[in-house]
Amino acid sequence: MKDFKSYSNERQDKQPDEGAGGSAQSYNHTVELAKVLTKAMSGKNEGQILHTIIAEAERGKREGTLTNQDLDNFYTALSPLLDGIKKRKLREVIIKLKSI
Repeated sequence: MKDFKSYSNERQDKQPDEGAGGSAQSYNHTVELAKVLTKAMSGKNEGQILHTIIAEAERGKREGTLTNQDLDNFYTALSPLLDGIKKRKLREVIIKLKSI
């Protein structure tokens, strides 16, 4: 699985597209992260997925490679795919991760 750190390093290596706004570029990177995570998590149950996301995000926050904005973008990209309870759970996880 590609982790948050690898994803973050890729983002830093790529130059922004000319004329592209920062928020559009952040969104595109978040979409790419969601695609990588979706592929990596195929066949795993909800608990395994949540555990992996939290572990990778905690590591990224501690290493300084994952920002609160990245977490917000991740939530924004995934929340439309979730029902109310799962969306609330993801929001709680994001809030917890932001405090690290």
